[in-house]
Amino acid sequence: MRKVLITVAAVLATAIAVPAFSDSITDRIENGEPIRLGFANEVPWAYPGENNEPLGFVNAFVLGVLGEMGYDRDDLEPVVTEWGGLIPGLQANRFDIVTGGMYILSSRCENIAFSDPMAEVADAFLVAPGNPKNIHNYEDIREADAVLVTGAGYNTVEDAKSAGVPESNIMTVPGPTEILAAVRAGRADAGGGTYFTVQNLAAESGGEVEVSDPAKMPKDLKNWVGIGFRKSDTEFLEQFNAAMADYLGSDAMLEAVAEYGYTASNVPGDDASTEWACENR
Repeated sequence: MRKVLITVAAVLATAIAVPAFSDSITDRIENGEPIRLGFANEVPWAYPGENNEPLGFVNAFVLGVLGEMGYDRDDLEPVVTEWGGLIPGLQANRFDIVTGGMYILSSRCENIAFSDPMAEVADAFLVAPGNPKNIHNYEDIREADAVLVTGAGYNTVEDAKSAGVPESNIMTVPGPTEILAAVRAGRADAGGGTYFTVQNLAAESGGEVEVSDPAKMPKDLKNWVGIGFRKSDTEFLEQFNAAMADYLGSDAMLEAVAEYGYTASNVPGDDASTEWACENR
């Protein structure tokens, strides 16, 4: 192997030529750098439009809160990645806020910090027309020895395993498009995801699949959605939560998210808390 000698001068020149990137949101703002929003292609939660424009109800909500904090669209930069890359990307400083629409789960709380809950959501399944295997919850999947397809990194993987669904019956794919394709092709009996996501996929399918009844899911699997931050960004997170308290459930907020199917029924109750979800979900 050829050895390369690097002089002190060369090192200094390289250090000068390469811009230093800040590690915290506050530092980035002070240095005139944009706040980077990380999300995947999860319709209607958070997804890219033309030129990666941040669309979906979670992005709309975050834009509204940041607007309350004094930031406008020019202060923000969207970064689109696969769902499974959101937490690693945040930890690796590839973006500053996860706006993808993550459930607050204990396994995730170990790695990132969440805002106060901004939505209360249930899961559901994509199934064949008529729901021939009568699948409405994870116990139904286990009892029918059915195959579940869901997204890599989705909470549905943990919930299925907790209900006794064997790993051999759980197929993981990158995201919603692949979930729909697997159920359509008969490679899976059920496609797991949030009710928002599977409802949108069923509408796209033109009647090739339908949605299970979310009311038949156990109530203890109800989930709360939070906005993700690095654990080191506590100061900014506190400011975000303070602005969010006034914006959540307001007429302006509900108007901003209405086109994506979020309604007043999805606003978390007063008993919802990030601390409880981190300890119990």
